[in-house]
Amino acid sequence: MKPNNLLYSILFFVIAIHTNAQNWNLVWADEFETEGSIDDERWFQQSQLPNGYSWYNNELQHYTDRIENSYVSNGTLKIVAKKENYTDQGHTKQYTSARLNSKFSFTYGKVEVRAKLPFGQGTWPAIWTLGKNVIEPGGYWTNQGYGSTSWPNCGEIDIMEHWGINQNYIQSATHTPSSFGGTINHGGQNISTASSEFHTYGLIWTEDQLIFSVDDQVHFTYNPPVKDSETWPFDAEQYLLMNIAIDQNITSDFQQSTLEVDYVRVYQSTSSEQSIVNFTVDMNGLDYPS
Repeated sequence: MKPNNLLYSILFFVIAIHTNAQNWNLVWADEFETEGSIDDERWFQQSQLPNGYSWYNNELQHYTDRIENSYVSNGTLKIVAKKENYTDQGHTKQYTSARLNSKFSFTYGKVEVRAKLPFGQGTWPAIWTLGKNVIEPGGYWTNQGYGSTSWPNCGEIDIMEHWGINQNYIQSATHTPSSFGGTINHGGQNISTASSEFHTYGLIWTEDQLIFSVDDQVHFTYNPPVKDSETWPFDAEQYLLMNIAIDQNITSDFQQSTLEVDYVRVYQSTSSEQSIVNFTVDMNGLDYPS
């Protein structure tokens, strides 16, 4: 076991050297400096129930566009999951939260999100991406007419997922057709202060691999030896999502918990190995490609 552990350590060290050596150009960001409602030029608050009556994964919450569930104060975004009876679209649920879609999509780059995670068994915060071409009723890019393929054919990149039932563990994962949408390709690490301190959750996405980290400590690399539509749907634009879901493990004493985000930043490489590819910012109904 020692030689294998040494090999993995060397591999991650080499990855860290390689990625840190690249030159990165900031192409999109939200520093959350304006108090009050979220910036609707950057974010869309997704609230439509995609199944007509519920969200996926047997989630228990309504997502809303109310300021009670997502707002900016003191330089950070707050996504707030609350216990409350709330009726929307003809259905009453006992929890509310928020789910943000970026009005920005990109192919390849580096993502950094500095965040402090919620407490509470049954909370399920996530920082992730979906293919811009996903068919998802009520999703921002589907509403703009880009939806052309189903999940998981669109590809999903989970930069950070955290389940309150396992308080000190964060996970990263990919979802592809080859995994039938299941969480087969994943890795993570223990972060004892995930909910009490800010940490930087990172993704480096190149033509060849996905590298996941917390505070620059790599814990998972996805690099399938064969890259085709089954294993690598990550050659087209993806967009960012942030949310807190409420799962079936929620405890009866839960009242409220918050995902607090200091910043979201997306960079693209200026190195010769990975030229800047394409990105789209959709503002006021217009697309501005690079």
